[in-house]
Amino acid sequence: MKIFKSIEQDHHIQRQLVDQLLATSGESDERKQIFADLKKELSAHADAEERYFYVPLIKLDSTQESARHAIAEHHEIDELVKQLEQTEYSSPTWLKYAKDLGHKVNHHLAEEEQDYFPVAQKILSDDRAQQLGDEYLSAMLQARTG
Repeated sequence: MKIFKSIEQDHHIQRQLVDQLLATSGESDERKQIFADLKKELSAHADAEERYFYVPLIKLDSTQESARHAIAEHHEIDELVKQLEQTEYSSPTWLKYAKDLGHKVNHHLAEEEQDYFPVAQKILSDDRAQQLGDEYLSAMLQARTG
C-alpha cells in the first residue's frame, strides 16, 4: 500500500479517538482508556510518519519546508499531550487542553492530506511510495503490538 493511503487510514483512527475523547467527561475509566489509546496512536504515528514520509521529503528542496513544519506540529501535539498528562482528568482545564489537542490534530491531518500529499505524490515515484508505505505499515504494526 502506498504511503499516502497507509497514513490516511491512521488519520481516520486518530480522528475517531479525538472525537471519542471529547465526548467523555470527568475522571472516568473510559476517558483514561481513550486518552491512553490516543497517546499511543499519536506517538507511534508521528515516529513512523517522520521516518518513512518526512525524512525522504526533508531531503528535497521543494518539500523541505513543509516537512519541517509538519515535524514541528508533531512536537506541538506532544506538548499538548504532556499538558493533559499533568492535569487532573476531572478538571475543566483538562477538557480545554483536550479540545486544543483535538483542534491541533485535526488541523495537522487536514494539512497533510490537502497540502502535503498532493505535492509528495508528484515527487515520489509509485515504487518509492509503495516501499515507504510498506515500511510505515511494518513500523505501525510493531508499535501497536510490541
